[in-house]
Amino acid sequence: MLGQVMEVTSAAPKTTKLFLNEALLPIKLNYSIKELKSETNDSIYVQSKLEYQDSEGSWDTLEVKIRARGNFRRANCYYAPVKMKIKKAEANGTLFKGNKELKLVFPCLTEKAGNDNVIEEYMAYKIFEQLSPYHFKTRLFDAEFIEERGRKQKVHQIKGFFIEDISRIAKRFECNRLKRSVHPLQQDGHCSTRNAFFQFMIGNTDFSTGHQHNEKLLFVDKKTVPVPYDFDMSGLVNASYSTVSQIGGETLPITSVRERLYRGFKRDMQVYDDVRAEFLSKKEQIMATVDTLQPYFENSNNFDMARSYIEDFFKLLANDSKFKLEVVTAARIK
Repeated sequence: MLGQVMEVTSAAPKTTKLFLNEALLPIKLNYSIKELKSETNDSIYVQSKLEYQDSEGSWDTLEVKIRARGNFRRANCYYAPVKMKIKKAEANGTLFKGNKELKLVFPCLTEKAGNDNVIEEYMAYKIFEQLSPYHFKTRLFDAEFIEERGRKQKVHQIKGFFIEDISRIAKRFECNRLKRSVHPLQQDGHCSTRNAFFQFMIGNTDFSTGHQHNEKLLFVDKKTVPVPYDFDMSGLVNASYSTVSQIGGETLPITSVRERLYRGFKRDMQVYDDVRAEFLSKKEQIMATVDTLQPYFENSNNFDMARSYIEDFFKLLANDSKFKLEVVTAARIK
């Protein structure tokens, strides 16, 4: 099924230049966090500049507009995540050509594990790349962030990553983005189940495919396909501020984000078997993806914990009795 969809869309536009290279991109940012949080909303942006270092080591500057995004992180984090707009004329001829809108992910708090939490969330995006062609492209960056504090400035060295806009994925596959709600059981069975397995893998319950909470929907070849994002509340990241999500007021039977809970819906056994086989066949390349990120961790223990967490998922997946108990039997019916 997936192969058929990919054949139909094989002539889709290429990935933009920013996301063709996985090397850590040095950037510089300069703005007031206080102003960003208090003076911006979904429609109001503030002017800023983005400096980045090109492949030859020279620095280039772009005029951009930014706003704070993300309800929880905006209210609770020191570094609010950012949505950035770049005019087409400004981006043309630069590394950012083709990206009119981007999301920027930063650490939440000024704590030692902050940068490692960013790498762990980035890891989740890179894992999903191995599982589905319908994913958000990401690019890791190393930022010198100059925070304006009235007459004073404070310099922060933080890691983060860019996320492409959903419109880029739609263009890449010559498909449409769906803005209405679509129940998971009305979505493509294999794609929806693949997404549920992935969320189970990273220990994430902070999503709803039906209500598009931390999910976008694409309509591809007459099929509805979920595209997940925002994984900071997952067990893989295990951030200090993370809590078990209660979407729609539903209380879940777990007390820690490190506990896995399958949130997919009941499917025919053949669908489970197909997706299970997919994941097991990709274990080596997924673990290789995890290992490529080891050099970016500041604390080796955080990398070891993240790697073990993914390994534990594959052990569960390979165990028939555990798979039946924690996935097949645990699947939702409503």
